[in-house]
Parts: sequence; structure tokens; C-alpha cells
Amino acid sequence: MTKPASPATPENHKPSNFLRQIIENDLDKGTYASRRWANSPGDASHHAAGAPDPAKIRTRFPPEPNGYLHVGHAKSICINFGLAKEYGGVCHLRFDDTNPEKEDTEYVNSIIDAVKWLGFSWSQAGNDKAYQASDYFDFMYRAAEALIEAGHAYVDEQSAEDMRANRGDFGKPGVDSPFRSRTVEQNLTRFREMRDGKLDDGAAVLRAKISMQSPNINMRDPAIYRIRRATHHHTGDTWCIYPMYTFAHPIEDALEQITHSICTLEFEDQRPFYDWLMERLCESGLLAAPSPKQYEFARLNLTYVITSKRKLAQLVSEGKVSGWDDPRMPTIVGLRRRGYTPESLRLFADRIGVTKSDSWIDYSTLEGCLREDLENKAHRGMAVLDPVKLVLTNWAEVFGTDDHTEICSQPALPHSAIAEGQTPPPDRTFLIGKEVWIEREDFEEVPPKGYKRLFPGNVVRLKGGYVIECTGCVRDAEGNVTEVHATVFPGTKSGTPGSDSVKAKAAITWVAVADGVSAEVRLYDRLFAEAHPDAGGKDFLQSLNPDSLKVVTAYVEPSLAQAQPDQKFQFERFGYFVADRLDHLAGAKPVFNRVTGLKDSWGK
Repeated sequence: MTKPASPATPENHKPSNFLRQIIENDLDKGTYASRRWANSPGDASHHAAGAPDPAKIRTRFPPEPNGYLHVGHAKSICINFGLAKEYGGVCHLRFDDTNPEKEDTEYVNSIIDAVKWLGFSWSQAGNDKAYQASDYFDFMYRAAEALIEAGHAYVDEQSAEDMRANRGDFGKPGVDSPFRSRTVEQNLTRFREMRDGKLDDGAAVLRAKISMQSPNINMRDPAIYRIRRATHHHTGDTWCIYPMYTFAHPIEDALEQITHSICTLEFEDQRPFYDWLMERLCESGLLAAPSPKQYEFARLNLTYVITSKRKLAQLVSEGKVSGWDDPRMPTIVGLRRRGYTPESLRLFADRIGVTKSDSWIDYSTLEGCLREDLENKAHRGMAVLDPVKLVLTNWAEVFGTDDHTEICSQPALPHSAIAEGQTPPPDRTFLIGKEVWIEREDFEEVPPKGYKRLFPGNVVRLKGGYVIECTGCVRDAEGNVTEVHATVFPGTKSGTPGSDSVKAKAAITWVAVADGVSAEVRLYDRLFAEAHPDAGGKDFLQSLNPDSLKVVTAYVEPSLAQAQPDQKFQFERFGYFVADRLDHLAGAKPVFNRVTGLKDSWGK
């Protein structure tokens, strides 16, 4: 008898990884089948009054709103939201805003925008809120007092230097604080004095009472509350004490009934404290069981990129880039302005997979995903980035006047890019006349071996236009070519009968002087010239690529000049370009950013 397919199996049959295996195992065993959900986060009694949780799993994406998200966060977003979607669950967006000195609503708004742009939603039946840790401050304080009352926490008033010295190291156990033996009443009184602002910043911390002899240094009575007189972007000056991240994070997960708390490997050493805290608060009845479990995956390490928020902020503050959304930045706003698509980043996250071991991903993999996404989407167009004028000297002889122009056309997408049954987009149309712009590199008076483009006596086709024969050039006093001359063969216009009557050895791109539009084209490249710009503690600024941005005045065909901001194109022969989200149509000229070339040519 054939065994029916497991309901835990994702419909799209994506390759398995250890996270999918964990989730499928939990679903098969019914690990979280008894959970209840009261349509909002809360403690054990709150959820007990709710209905059985309709979400099979709950994950979360919990950024701290202290900066702009980068490509590494994009991977985490795709993992957490993607797994929830695959397995009939919900992913919560939560702001871990427990550090008031570094956080701002500007970052909150940018994070919301980034998640939505990547194509994900945290909405669920009856609730479409994004959560924030600061909403749970009252419960966190209550949980801290519960730990004190159970003998699991104490107020420590050692100096920071003494605490550091007494913590020990990997080869030496820690030493108990002289304040560790305080009574429950003494600790409650002192903790409430911390809350009420009766102690100075740094004068005391609340610590979990676990073991100063633990081989895991993170379990040696970690601090869970500290005094910080700082205005919080959400709660204002309500609090002068704030929970530590390692204390707040598990509680946030539990209040939100998260099943699989997925984070990067640097939090692996914190997992024992996560589990310890969950056990203590479930024992006290404050939190509902079963409690969340934490699982770690390897963070994204991408060559030619840095993702340190501090270093990215330095690039901005020192003017090495134009801002957080500079198209050379690895921030999501920068990648978006560069021309990356949500689909390409989701494809990238799928392609690199999820593992437990650190490894480096070459930047070309990211670019390859973008090319793959744009190949059948980006409309084609011709642009001349380094223009020199080509004059067709017999134009009037052939057509009766120098002012004569004709309409040419080319497909917006090649036939191979049109799916079966799909309606092709309208053809692009543009003029051809006596004078056109061509690439300077498409003419050589003395051609190198194998050169097939314009040189005296050679015959080429103006792509989509006429076949021409080069007759020479005009140079200025310094010897620079100012004009290329050629004659046109009548009756050879592309798409007309007899167009192939004259054999051309090559076809070159061009833009007519008659309808070509002057445009600013920003040729972006990798921000760093070295694959590992900050390896070994070296100054990453010394690895900046001096050629990461070149700005040229180009000519583009009319279809490109009509682009809307953020619209992507393939400039034939050059690669993929995007109409700049901010500057295109905002000034006198269209503005295009180079997204990536047609193939990986870095370092070649």
C-alpha cells in the first residue's frame, strides 16, 4: 500500500536542509500541536484562553532597528518567512528595540519597507501587527522579579572591572560575586530601586544565578538588566532600566508562541541560557509550554562585501559612498537602487542554501541570480556609452535629402524570452538618419587582427538598420577621431525584402542623432577591489575600488528615455541597467545605473 504524502512536506519540493528536517520532524510528532493562540502575544494565562493555534509553526524575523538591513538580513528574511509559508505557518516581524541609545524610527520604517519589498507579509487572521520588544517591557520586568523570588537572580553591585575579572576565562572558573548571597527580599528591594531611578547608571545590574563555574562562560551568571537613562524611541522615559538582549529575546519568542527560533551561529553559545530561562519561566507558570527552541545557521559571508553596521556607517559618514542607499552598498535599499529585484534575492537565498558551517559565497553568484531573473524580463534597448558621430556621406544621394529619416524597429524581448502563449510586448521603434552615434571602440583606422567592426573598406550592419561600408574618419588637431564616415547600401534595411543582399561581417549598436536622448549613465562596479576587504583586522578602507563608479554622458534610444524610475533594461552588448529610483526624470537628463554585465567579467 502506498504511503500518503506527509502534510509536512512543502508543496514546492525545495531541497531539504537541517531546518526543514527539524520542522518536518516536529510536525510529524505533533511537538507543538497542543499550543493555543489568543490572537496577540501574551503570557500563559493569556494564551490558555485562546483557540488552538491555526499556524502549524511560528517563526520570527527580529532585527534591532539600529541601522539599515543588508544582504545578510535578506537571507534571514527569506529563510524565516519562507519556511513559515512553506509549512502553513506565520512569521512575525519583531523589532528588538531593547537598546534605546542606538535605535530610531527611521530604521523601523526602512525594515518594514524592506520586508514588504522582498515579497513577504507578517499578516495573520485577526492580526497584522508588527511586534516590538518594548511592548513587552512590563512582562520582562515581571519575569525578572519572578526569577528573584525563585532564587534565580540577584542584584550585583560590583564594578564593571571586578565583574570582568571575576568572570574567569576559558581556562579558569569564575568567582562568586560578594552580592550573590543576598536574600530574596534584599534583591527585590534593590531591583525596585534600580527601576525607580535611585541608582546611577552602571551602579548595579541584575544577574541570573546559574553557576560561576560553568564551562560555558555565557552561563556564568549573565547580566539580564542594566540601568540606562536614555529616551527610548517608543516608550520615551518610562523606563531607566532595560533588559539585556539575551534575556529579552527568549521571552519575546515565548510571548509570541514562536516554535522555531532561527538565528545565526554567533548565538549558538547563548542557546543554553535561552533554554534555561524558558525552563525557569515555564516552571513559574508565567510562560506556556511547550517553549520555543532555538536553532542556528551559518550567516552569509559574501566576497567583496562587508556587512558590519559600524563599518557601513563609517562609509556613509566619511563620504566614501553617497548614503545608505548608494547602489554600491550591500544594504537592501542600496541593492534595490542598484537594480536588484526581490525575485533575484529570493533566488540567491534558495541557491546558497542553509548550513551549519561557515563558508564564503562568491559575489558572482549573487550577480548570476540577477541575470537569471532579468534575462526574460528586461526589455532590450540600444545605448552608446562612449559616443563618436558616424556620418553616412551618401545619404542625400540615396534618399534625395540629408534630412530624410526612416523608422526602424526591433523586438523589446527576443523570441526566446517569450513564454508559450504569452503575448509579446510591442516592438521598439526609433529613427535612422544621416548621422548616428556609435561606440568609439567600434572604429579602428588600422584594425587589429580579427577585428570585424568599422574600418576603411569593411562592411557592417547598423543593427536594425542599414548595411554600411566604412570609408574613413576625421581627426582633430590632437589626432582624436571626431567623425567616422561610411556609405549606406540602399535596399538593405533590416526586415525589408532584399535586406540580406549585401553580406555584413558584423552588426553594431547605434543611436540616431535625430531622436537619440542624452542620458547620465552611472557605471557601478564592486565597492571593494579585494575579496576579503577586512580580513585579519586590516583597514577595509584601503581595499576600496577606485573604479567602483564612473559617470558618463551617453545617448539612448527613445524607448529607454521613456522609462519609469526603477524600470530595468538590457542595454544591448553592455548588460543590465535600471532607471535610477530617485534621480531618473528628476532632472534634465534620464539617469541609469549599471546593475551588472551580461556575464561575469570581474578581474578579467
